[in-house]
Amino acid sequence: MVSHIYLVDDDRFLLNLYATKFTSAGHEITTFGSAEELLAELRKGSAPPDAVVIDLIMPGIDGFVALETIHKEKLAKGAKLIVLSNQGQDTDRERCRALGIDGYIVKASAIPSEVLSEVIHIIGTGASHTKS
Repeated sequence: MVSHIYLVDDDRFLLNLYATKFTSAGHEITTFGSAEELLAELRKGSAPPDAVVIDLIMPGIDGFVALETIHKEKLAKGAKLIVLSNQGQDTDRERCRALGIDGYIVKASAIPSEVLSEVIHIIGTGASHTKS
């Protein structure tokens, strides 16, 4: 099954690395270098992606605020919300869970193929193994 996935990260190298991995596996990827770009796209009202994979620590609007906005404005209806961050503290995880995320992956604990596998699993089943 081909999935359409939004990837959001201010680290261009990682963004391109993950985009290449997902694209090579046959998925449609749209990348955003900031949460502001993501929110602008979601507010256009076009068909939501299957998943939004977002980093937490970014300049400007961070991932937490972006998730709060998505939740409050009911953006990305039906999309799985997945955090991909180096922030692995329990307080960060709890804050994200309260915002309705579907998965949480710690970058430092997962190679790109594991990130791909986990994201596709969450899209397909709605359940996270939560890689950390």
